[in-house]
Amino acid sequence: MASTSKFNPLEEEDDDDVEEEVQHFDDFTLASSWERFISDIEATCRQWLANGPKNLVEKGAVAVEDSKNLFTVKHELKDVSKSYCMEFYFLIDNGGSQQAGLDNWNSNSHDLQLCFGVKDFLLIAPQSASGVLLDTPESSKLLSAVAIALSNCGSLWPAFVPVHDPSRKAYIGIQNMGTVFTRRFEADRIGSQVPVKLMHLEGLYELFVSKFVYSGVDFSMHNFKVHFMMRLTYQTFPYDEEDDEDDMDELMGDKADTTENSGSESRNKVLWDDDCPWSEWYSAEDPLRGFELVVTWADRTVESTLEMAELENASPHDAEKWIMHPILSPYLGDPSLGKRIDFASQLLCLVEALDTSFTAQFMEDFVSVENPSSENLKTSVVIPPPSVLDRVIKDLFREGSKLPDFTKGEHKFSRALKAAPLESLFTQFCLHSLWFGNCNIRAIAFLWIEFVREVRWCWEETQPLPKMPFDGSIDLSTCLINQKLHLLAICIEKKREMNEEFLDCIGSDDSSDASVSMEENHKVDKRRNKSSEADLQRKRDSSIAEYTSNRPRFERKTERTNSENQSPTFRRGSAGPVGTMMLLKSHQRLHAPFTQDPPLMTEDMHEERLQAVEAFGDSLNVPGQLEKDILLSDMSAFKAANPEAVFEDFIRWHSPGDWESLEPKTSETSAGPITEGSKDKWPPCGRLSQRMSDQGNLWRKSWNDAPALQADDQKPLLDPNREGEKIVHYLETVRPDQLLEQMVCTAFRGSADTLNLTKFGNMRQMTSKLEQLYLIIKSTLGALQRNNLPDKGKTVKDLKRLCVVFENVEKLVTVAASIHRKFLDASRLAQVIFNDFYTIYSPTMGMNSNEEENKSRTEMEVSRQEVSLRERQVVSNLFAPPSANQSWRKVLSMGNLLNGHEPILREIIFSTGDDVNNGIHYAAAADVAATNYRKGEEIETHRMYVSGTSNDLRVGLSVTSCD
Repeated sequence: MASTSKFNPLEEEDDDDVEEEVQHFDDFTLASSWERFISDIEATCRQWLANGPKNLVEKGAVAVEDSKNLFTVKHELKDVSKSYCMEFYFLIDNGGSQQAGLDNWNSNSHDLQLCFGVKDFLLIAPQSASGVLLDTPESSKLLSAVAIALSNCGSLWPAFVPVHDPSRKAYIGIQNMGTVFTRRFEADRIGSQVPVKLMHLEGLYELFVSKFVYSGVDFSMHNFKVHFMMRLTYQTFPYDEEDDEDDMDELMGDKADTTENSGSESRNKVLWDDDCPWSEWYSAEDPLRGFELVVTWADRTVESTLEMAELENASPHDAEKWIMHPILSPYLGDPSLGKRIDFASQLLCLVEALDTSFTAQFMEDFVSVENPSSENLKTSVVIPPPSVLDRVIKDLFREGSKLPDFTKGEHKFSRALKAAPLESLFTQFCLHSLWFGNCNIRAIAFLWIEFVREVRWCWEETQPLPKMPFDGSIDLSTCLINQKLHLLAICIEKKREMNEEFLDCIGSDDSSDASVSMEENHKVDKRRNKSSEADLQRKRDSSIAEYTSNRPRFERKTERTNSENQSPTFRRGSAGPVGTMMLLKSHQRLHAPFTQDPPLMTEDMHEERLQAVEAFGDSLNVPGQLEKDILLSDMSAFKAANPEAVFEDFIRWHSPGDWESLEPKTSETSAGPITEGSKDKWPPCGRLSQRMSDQGNLWRKSWNDAPALQADDQKPLLDPNREGEKIVHYLETVRPDQLLEQMVCTAFRGSADTLNLTKFGNMRQMTSKLEQLYLIIKSTLGALQRNNLPDKGKTVKDLKRLCVVFENVEKLVTVAASIHRKFLDASRLAQVIFNDFYTIYSPTMGMNSNEEENKSRTEMEVSRQEVSLRERQVVSNLFAPPSANQSWRKVLSMGNLLNGHEPILREIIFSTGDDVNNGIHYAAAADVAATNYRKGEEIETHRMYVSGTSNDLRVGLSVTSCD
């Protein structure tokens, strides 16, 4: 017989390529193109069988989308006038071996696997736009060719062919199960107008039974044992803008004008994060958009429609298995979806403002019409209206009843950042700046000018500076502006005390105004009404010098006044005797004086003093000169309290280390530097140290020059008027780059401390990530703490990369908080879900990020988690009952409601079988049993898979017969 290559001219043209011409031999047993087509299918299947799943994967098998273990290979087939594509789908495990079975409810299964319960299969479709066979004879002929080819190579793979319109997702298929049994498959779909009967379980049960009994049988009068499995999928209602608009008017009314969010859109609805720490500044999108719950009824035997009706009314809580799947917000994987408003995005704007700040000398230059650069800014940036500016200033300078907690939100690494505490005035200013307008340099300049103007008003009117302590020492680990504001608050308090003292002096001249003066100065009255006995006992304590040095000067004055009024033997400016110490010349009791507090200094003031030391050069004498004012004040106060004292007495009290005792150690040395034992011989044997005995000693010279004045009569060491004016002048003339550098440091710490307040349970990964964030912020911001940036461009670039790192951690914190809030009573589920997300997200904590990593995050999906019986109520509460606006849009036509939610998808498997050992002649019983899940006891003769809702129904039927 001649070769069939000359049978058709079109076929001859197709055989002209090189691969068709180079053949091993012409097989003249192929009598037609039909047989050649079958032979091509058979040869391809034999090759796939010989390679095996593992080799196929190594040779380029492609993983099916949304499935981790399903792979496919393709081969093109050519008939006389048409081309086809044959695909082989197979499952393998992680080790590369073929899987032994298939879970009926595997969520990652292929559509055909769910419909017909098969594992590996062939799919043959024409290479056309639709990919389906619209001609019934053609599909039957093609399926027959595949069945013959599979039979020739001894394969038991099922084969499927798509038919009808593509929207119907219809298939027909066949599977050779040996030499006796054959399974035939058929699937179709109703896309609309589903019959009412098929919306309920009774009707679906009768539909299945009708496939293997006579149509005239009354199903209600007969019982048929059918294996039944059901899976229902519930989903929380998606975000709906219309619902928000309706609920907005009902819940919040006319509260739109009272929002505190000056830089963002008005928030008129109670949102999921209203009690989260960041909600004061912005509202974050819930990273968990919803939840999907899959409820499964295990395999059971049903015998009547009455049982099906009972199952349709059963509660989902009666199901054997619950599987929950959190639905993540798309913005977690793709930041480009929508405009993000959070700390990271606004910090990036602040960094860009820092980059612009180097172009001007004063902040006013960015708002002045005479500055050329401001004209360029006006075209691209906008500042908020005056009403917003006024609201921000009022919030910043709102005076509370008590000072805020400056340790709030403080992490153990917070102090490593040279910034300011979270609740301090400057930190609040920086955080407000992030949301003031779009955080551009011009908006910041407007806000800063108004901020400084308000600070000056507080200074000139002697009003307390809000959110700042008015006592204590200056914390030099904070930024310079925070130090300045702290010192200014102290200066305002001292200035107020001086005014009160002046009013006291005026009021003392007129006894009739005494009560008025006392009422106006209630703080002074409170101190003066204290019991003097307790004060006297305190003054006689051995550690009186240390105690008095840390107390306010005005308080010491009032105590001294009380003491003088009650006991005239007390000396002016005396805090009481110091133990049993006696004066060397007069043999009278040595009294500790009230002294002035040492002057407070900020970081730049300390630097000025060090520069002065370097300028003078003599490191031994210059410090004495610089401390001369403090030393003179202490000496004057000591002389006032001890009129008959000599220089040696002052040294024994002030600097006991410079007094060398010539006697064995007594109770004086054991009791401390300011006491002497009662049994000491008089006068004590001792002498001044070599340092104090030198000729021309600065201390002795100062002693000779010091007048006897108590501390309250001396000139203050800290002049509040002078220092306050200097601080306000500094704030008004600070360079923009110096201001922005401190703002960037403070804003990063304030944002991190705010996130640190988030409650996320026992998620140790978040604790570790926050620690890493602080360390990275510290290393990156180190360059801003120098007076002159070595490389401004590199620093700005590093800061922008730091914003990316901050964004990653901020998203993690948001996810952790959302999960923790939703699963407060199911900590195991919260931990498992977050661990899964954390593993998938794996943010870059270093200073580099690549596009490939960001691209891989766009398809993030956490795994499904099984819910235990104890956790079911927690998960059920996530499905809040639908609102009125949501209910009218839902058609409640199916049963098994969960808190008013009907399933978005109902999947059912009906099956019935027969004894597997009857009628098998040539096929091995093990091979037959391997094709179903009933352990070889019976063969599945009929199986029907039903999937859909009340508006969409799909049915897949497989029938096993003995041909």
